[in-house]
Amino acid sequence: MTAAATRKLIATYYERFNDQDVEGFLALLTPGVVHEISQGGSEKGKAKFRAFLGHMNACYRERVSDLAVMTSADGSRAAAEFRLDGRYIKTDGDFVAAKGQRYRLRVGAFFVIKGGRIARISNHYNLKDWLRQVGG
Repeated sequence: MTAAATRKLIATYYERFNDQDVEGFLALLTPGVVHEISQGGSEKGKAKFRAFLGHMNACYRERVSDLAVMTSADGSRAAAEFRLDGRYIKTDGDFVAAKGQRYRLRVGAFFVIKGGRIARISNHYNLKDWLRQVGG
């Protein structure tokens, strides 16, 4: 895969994220995709990723903007930086109660590409900043 094709793949990934197009989003992933959750564990496979998306979409309304995508020369790896504007709509586990609080975070993500699809996703953001913004 070329670097340009990888940039397009990652841009499409975030377009589908913004559209909450879960099926379109999952179509961009390998069956054994590894998802490394910011300040959390690691999960493998589309079924786990689908469950993660369901949970996130129930608790948060988020939109990516100001996206910058960087790739390796051969297109096998990519990184993205973006702004995440969100609203906390349903209490998530032991976090502070959700009351529609708005937040804005700077996020970094790293990707491995195999066979034209995303094989690994690793997201990173400042949890302490998010907690401060939602009143936790």
